[in-house]
Amino acid sequence: MAVADRLELVVVRHGLTAWNRERRYQGQRDIPLLLPEARTGLDRLRESLAGDEFDAVHASDLIRCRQTLAHLLVGRRLGVEPHFDARLRELDFGEFEGKCYEELQALPAYRAWIDSQGEQAPPGGESTRSLRQRLGEWFGDLLADVEAHGLQRVLVITHGGVIRELRRHFEEIDFWEGSVGQAEGRRLTFVQREGEWQCSSSSAEPVPASATP
Repeated sequence: MAVADRLELVVVRHGLTAWNRERRYQGQRDIPLLLPEARTGLDRLRESLAGDEFDAVHASDLIRCRQTLAHLLVGRRLGVEPHFDARLRELDFGEFEGKCYEELQALPAYRAWIDSQGEQAPPGGESTRSLRQRLGEWFGDLLADVEAHGLQRVLVITHGGVIRELRRHFEEIDFWEGSVGQAEGRRLTFVQREGEWQCSSSSAEPVPASATP
């Protein structure tokens, strides 16, 4: 077994849902994909990942991520059993779930949440500190598997808020700069130096059309 000193983590957001289209906060509501409208983005993502072989697959247990993974696997044999993990769920938006900006913008609690960049939990919801904690636990477990089994490339199907938080941590960018669209994400490369895992690069997945030769 190869010694694990490099990891490629392909982290992508689920496909389009009706609430995405209506710009409603979904959070941990179990909202399915909007089909057939979601297929265009999912087909593009599947084509982009067609040449990749994955040593492990992790996904949020919510249906929109399960459906996204199922679509990405059409026509290919995965060879590994997916891990569905509630720690990869979207932030719990509490009382904001099911509502859009126009319905919330005048509420003091909503303005306080926005101004705090999510550090203050929504009423009945979850703070980004809590999200970071569960993501940190998940990532620690993943690295343990990487080192134990020599994993080199891992696919993760998750949510926009999760990817935003991962980017804020590993890319050291502002909270508002980490957004990705539906059926889009990041390809993160990690290297282990002196026993510490460090993110050495991050790029868009799929590659934007404007960036292709």
